[in-house]
Amino acid sequence: MPEQRATPPRDASRPPTIYEVARLAGVSHQTVSRFLRKDPTMRPDTARRVSRAVQELGYRPNLAARSMRTRRTNRIAVILPDTTSFVPTRLLSGAAAAAHEAGYLLDVVGLEGDAAARAERIGTLLQPENVDGILSFTPLAGNLERLASNALRVPIVVDGEYDDNMRSRGLLADATAADEIIGHLAALGHRTFAHVAGPTSWASARNRRTVYEAAVARRGLVSHAVVDGDWSVRSGWDAAREVIADSAVTAVFAANDRVAFGVIRGLQSVGVDVPGRVSVFGWDDDELGAYFEPTLSTVRVNRESQGRVAFLRLLALLRGEEPAAPLDTSGLNRLILRDSTGPAPGA
Repeated sequence: MPEQRATPPRDASRPPTIYEVARLAGVSHQTVSRFLRKDPTMRPDTARRVSRAVQELGYRPNLAARSMRTRRTNRIAVILPDTTSFVPTRLLSGAAAAAHEAGYLLDVVGLEGDAAARAERIGTLLQPENVDGILSFTPLAGNLERLASNALRVPIVVDGEYDDNMRSRGLLADATAADEIIGHLAALGHRTFAHVAGPTSWASARNRRTVYEAAVARRGLVSHAVVDGDWSVRSGWDAAREVIADSAVTAVFAANDRVAFGVIRGLQSVGVDVPGRVSVFGWDDDELGAYFEPTLSTVRVNRESQGRVAFLRLLALLRGEEPAAPLDTSGLNRLILRDSTGPAPGA
């Protein structure tokens, strides 16, 4: 029987290579490369073998080496307006997760200055030696018009409808879930409502107020008050103590969760039980709501999916594939029922 040369043990002090992954999986290194590119034509059993080998060895692609081979940077610029103090964490998290799976890194860039300065910044980003593509969550049309047509050298996806302060507009300011909230509370026997609104400069706040008022009127219910707020806990606290606590209101729709937290604490501070006397519904599914006392009924906005789909649209352009369809916003908002809402008193 001919001798077989034993495979020497790998040096654990250095990172595994694509060739070691291929050897462990029993495939060629080209097949491993196809797996890392998520080639849809790969046989499922082969993909499973390569996946096990990647996990067993703890293999991570060498982006620098790949960049030298492919003349790609493996970096995507994500553009946000510089004037905002709000960072869309969930949106970026979804995009970053999808980018990581595809072997890309995200660089978050804020646009600043006047129109000329913004256009110059974008012109720099559009050079293929800097990034492979641009994913923007702020309008770029006015900035791109200032650039020569031959400057557009990398793919661009502009996703969502936001202004320069990351305030959602259009479909992303959809407030139809407010009608579901009023319908749910009405089914629990509530007849007298209050709404603590967000600032009128936000389309999402205006839309939630409009849908609330229409939902209450259509069902023949009573809106005791619409209180102007500013997204803050304090605005909810003040509304609860000054307007709601001594009224006939049994259900409050707050424009966001922070306002709802303020409403609940304000009511509790004057001895009003939530939800025994007044039910409170928020919006945004802030993590704190799941640990608040009582836990907060709210609307979950799936920004992670929005970020992921936006990146996948850009990835399709990078690969020369048919672009993925924009996110279906009809499923973007979902009611989460918790302990801050319950039957109306006496219902």
